[in-house]
Amino acid sequence: MIIVAGRLYVRAGSRDRFLALSRPAMEAARAHPACRDFVVAADPLEPDRVNVYERWDAWAPLRAFRADGPSPELGALIERSAVAEYAADVMRPAQTHPPKQENP
Repeated sequence: MIIVAGRLYVRAGSRDRFLALSRPAMEAARAHPACRDFVVAADPLEPDRVNVYERWDAWAPLRAFRADGPSPELGALIERSAVAEYAADVMRPAQTHPPKQENP
């Protein structure tokens, strides 16, 4: 399992445009049989930040999908980024709440 996660900072006032331009890539990725999840979303706290999350079955489909990277128009909106790829060999459901404690 390959996870791509991180954040992008886009030019001030361009986040909505960036997200609109990202939509076709999200749709194409989610339609790909090796893609388990793909989202590019506005950060709720920082107005120029976009969060990225992808989950793929393997490296080869991820590399093939990415090909040349973002379009020049999309790339021109990115000021800086901190996105990393992770190879995960273990997956289990996350605990979403504290476990119930037994009464003594």
